[in-house]
Amino acid sequence: MEIAYIPSPSRGVYELFGVIPLRGYAFCIIIGVFVAVWLGNRRWIARGGRPGTVADIAVWAVPFGLVGGRLYHVITDYQLYFSEGQDWVDAFKIWEGGLGIWGAIAFGAVGAWIGCRSRGVPLPAWADALAPGIALAQAIGRWGNWFNQELYGRETDLPWALHITSSTDGRVPGYYHPTFLYESLWCIGVAVLVIWADRRFKLGHGRAFALYVAAYCAGRFWIEAMRVDEAHHFLGMRLNEWTSIVVFLLAVLYIVLSARLRPGREEVVEPGASDDDTDDDGAAVKLDKKSEDEDSETKDSEGKKSDAGKSDAGKSDAGKSDAGKSEAEKSADEKETAEAETDSSSGSSESETDDSSSSVEAKDEEAESAKKA
Repeated sequence: MEIAYIPSPSRGVYELFGVIPLRGYAFCIIIGVFVAVWLGNRRWIARGGRPGTVADIAVWAVPFGLVGGRLYHVITDYQLYFSEGQDWVDAFKIWEGGLGIWGAIAFGAVGAWIGCRSRGVPLPAWADALAPGIALAQAIGRWGNWFNQELYGRETDLPWALHITSSTDGRVPGYYHPTFLYESLWCIGVAVLVIWADRRFKLGHGRAFALYVAAYCAGRFWIEAMRVDEAHHFLGMRLNEWTSIVVFLLAVLYIVLSARLRPGREEVVEPGASDDDTDDDGAAVKLDKKSEDEDSETKDSEGKKSDAGKSDAGKSDAGKSDAGKSEAEKSADEKETAEAETDSSSGSSESETDDSSSSVEAKDEEAESAKKA
């Protein structure tokens, strides 16, 4: 009894306005590229690089990656294009699916190396910034396989089984393990792991990218073992399983040797990015101008405070002068009062003297009158 399952789309191509074909596989890849560049740009700026550098280098890396991914797929599954009854022209129909991540990373690294040399930045530092974004791009890109009803696992009755309805290219309709979903979720976990480890251990010199490679290979190994699509086998295992083992060991070896030879993280990831006059967005220039304005405002404020201090000092001196004048005026008033009192006392003394002399003269006159009598 069917309880639940993941339905497959009835078709992988949709017509826009009845003319322009929109292919789900290509659409998922394009979205994944944009997410990788967006996250990589944020991480690159946080490490001290210029905005836009990641996108400029991605212009080289993405086309190389697409060519490399397609070449790896065509070479490892050549029977799909060059065996009897097959049309070799189909090898160029990339929109129908078929990209090998191993070839995409290898050739993409060549394109990134060219872009890094043109910008004068170290490839390992750029790869570290882009690593979790690549994992998220893979997580999104795997949904393109869902649109094409491909890359599923063994039959299962689990409630999250993928319902395959197409019978083209040897498919058998039924319910299978959604290996595309398993890998998509695994890649999201890889992105989270790389971001956490990079913050915790300050990974540099390509070690964050190597961690992404090792973690992805660990998941790809067990997911690849579940797939039932046609593939080459070697010693009982699929070719991509062996590739996962070899690449995993190389990534771990690189992490160990790099940590011993070049510990820590790069101090400068893009020469000249910290110079104020070389900021492409003018952010540094604006910051300098702002700091200059703040300094000018600070000086003006200090000048106003100084002038206010001088004014207060002047007022204080004026107050002291007024106080001095009032004291002088008080002493002058006291002196005038003293002189007035002195004059008054001297006047009264002279009056008393005149009165006494007048009385003496009167007595003498009375005496002479008595003698004559």
